[in-house]
Amino acid sequence: MKNMNPAFLSAVAALAGSAVGGLTSFLSTWLGQSTQFKSQLVLNDKSNRQELYREFIEQASQLYIDALTHDEPDPSKAIILYALVSRMRVLSSHKVAEEGHATARRIVQSYSEPNKSSKDLVSMVDTDTLDPLQAFATACREELEGVNVLQGVVSFRRTLRP
Repeated sequence: MKNMNPAFLSAVAALAGSAVGGLTSFLSTWLGQSTQFKSQLVLNDKSNRQELYREFIEQASQLYIDALTHDEPDPSKAIILYALVSRMRVLSSHKVAEEGHATARRIVQSYSEPNKSSKDLVSMVDTDTLDPLQAFATACREELEGVNVLQGVVSFRRTLRP
């Protein structure tokens, strides 16, 4: 111990400091990029769901208008609606997929009801029975708000890191 060269001790301390500094920098960059990647995945997933829900709402609305004014369903339109429900089963929560399925079923079943006149439509608006998408839209909003919370957690974690 007495014969230790002070220059050697300084060199070892400098190398150890460089190694610790480099490792810290690497870990900080890696964690930041990892968090950014996860955040981007969450945003992409949310965007895909929003597009799917928009498309379902548009198709369901068109099919419902057809169901209110016609006796015979158009199978191609109904199949499109059920295809969107199947996509929801893959991408969405169980609740959203079930509400989508229930909505599609209600719309297709409405073909068996008598056609609606203008007076009937006004009555349905007044009694709040014209909107078959209400429960579906509510389930979608709740799910997307959950994604917003998750996105906020990812963003909050990112601000805590150097």
